[in-house]
Formats: sequence, structure tokens, C-alpha cells
Amino acid sequence: GLSSSSALVCCASLATVYANNITLPSKSNLADLCAYSERFIGTQGGGMDQAISFLAEPGKALKIDFNPLSCVEVNLPEGHSFVIANSQVSANKAAFSGFNERVVECRLAAKLIAKIKGKDWNPVCKLLEVQKMLNCELHDMPTIVQDCLHKHPYTNKELCELFGIAEGQLVQSALAEMSPQAKEAAGKLPEFKLYQRASHVFEEAYRVVQFKEATNSGNVSSAIATELGELMSNSHKSCSDYYQCSCPQLDDLVSICMSSGALGSRLTGAGWGGCTVSIVPEEVSGNFMKKVVECFYKKPQDLASSLFATKPGPGAALVVL
Repeated sequence: GLSSSSALVCCASLATVYANNITLPSKSNLADLCAYSERFIGTQGGGMDQAISFLAEPGKALKIDFNPLSCVEVNLPEGHSFVIANSQVSANKAAFSGFNERVVECRLAAKLIAKIKGKDWNPVCKLLEVQKMLNCELHDMPTIVQDCLHKHPYTNKELCELFGIAEGQLVQSALAEMSPQAKEAAGKLPEFKLYQRASHVFEEAYRVVQFKEATNSGNVSSAIATELGELMSNSHKSCSDYYQCSCPQLDDLVSICMSSGALGSRLTGAGWGGCTVSIVPEEVSGNFMKKVVECFYKKPQDLASSLFATKPGPGAALVVL
């Protein structure tokens, strides 16, 4: 968990560059290269994990934007820790189709919104492109999703009719630019939850904006932490209900973390397993972790690697001995 696969790729790339006396590219370029390389296993992943692995700053969060990759430092409330808890459920990215299925559904949602709005849907690949195409503010996009997409799942036949393509040609016509693995995942999906996926993406993106605004509000740390916690908890609910990238163990762990004293808790990483991250006042973090151990970790194990308090540290760097 905790972006372990991406962290390993970033570490390996840095070591490879140094060992082969290659001129070290900028950390931004190296992050982009690592994100690109991970897609060769067939998973249509993003680049956020790689970006934070290289560009992290001590004591800061980062608001990350792409195309091009850029970061803005975000202050975090004093007197609070982020506690990591491992659900002990793992998801094999290379063998699991859920990652690609969500990319497929988001891409179809973006194309369908563009089509309904009278735009050229063929070149559209991302929901952000639709927002820019419509010249809309981020906070307006959930309403547009409600206006354009229905809540019950779409069938392959219905989507073909809406796009005006021959039945059975959805993958070949609307998803031609995707990887073979993503096309395979799309071909096996019995239904497509476009409303739920698009709603999650736009609402989650706006929560990021609200998170940054909260840290700059000038309020006392406790008030900021409470607001951040609420955003984190809302994020997990959306991940579980709308994006459906959680799992029963993660949901249970988030619930236990909240009842143990966290101000907010959510899954971290791609989901379907891995870790949760909770914002906890430092004065109660010890008692918080004790309660989580009692309620979730039933069997003896190495808890030092499963449950620990942390704060943001620096990104990957070379240490030459």
C-alpha cells in the first residue's frame, strides 16, 4: 500500500540514472517518465504518485496539476499528524481490471457529455477537457453531469445509439486510442456507471480546491483540521459509493479510525486495498492508535509497518556514500 509500486519505480529510476552516469533530468521530467513507464504493464494510471514521490517538501502538502506538471505548496495545520493504517488487502495492478475499468468509464462519460453539449466528442479523452471545452468553472461541473447523464448504468447498446455508432463497435470506435488491456476491460463490462464516475471526479477535484482554500483561511489550526477532516471523510464516501474503488476492509478501517478519534479518514492511493490516512490531533494520537489496534488488528503482527503517525517529508533524492 501507500503507492508502494510507484515509489519503487521512482527509486529504481533514480538509481538507474545515477549508476549509468546519465545527466539527471529535472525531478518533474523524471516523474513524468516514471508515470509513462508504469503504463507498460497495461494499467492506465495517472502521475500523482510519481509526482509527490519526487517533488514532496518537508511539512507541506502539494496541490499537483498536470499538462504540464506543476505543484503548489499547501500549509498543513500545526499540532496534527497524519496516521497511516494498512488494511492488509493488496490489489495487483497488472492482474486487476478495476483500474482500467474506471478510466474507460470516465472517458466515455467525458465523450458523452461533449456529444450532448454539441461538441466534437471524438478527440475527447479526459473530463478536464470537457470542462475546458465548455468553458465552465469546476464547481459548475457536477450540475452539468446531472443534466447530461442519468444515474442508472448505461448498456453497451445504449451508448452505441447515443454516439451514433454501430452496435458492438463501442470499443473500436469510442476507445480506439486506449491500451489493449483497457479495451479488454471495456469489452467485458456489462454496464457503465458514467454518472457516478464523472460526479466523483469533478467533486473530488473541487474538494482539492477547498482543501487548499481551508489551509489559507487564516483560521486557527484546530478549525482548519476539522474542515480538512470533513473533506477527507467526504472523499472516502465518494470513493466508496460513487467511484467504488474501496473494499469492505478499507471501509471498516475508516469507520474504526473515525470512532477512535480521527477528524477525518480516507483511503489513500488507487484503492481496492492498501492504506487509509487519517488526520488526528497529536495529543490523542497515542490513544487513537491503541483503539485502532484493538478494533482492527486482531492477530499478532509487525504493527510498526501497519500503523504509524507521519508528517510530510522530502521527495526522493540521491545519497552518495
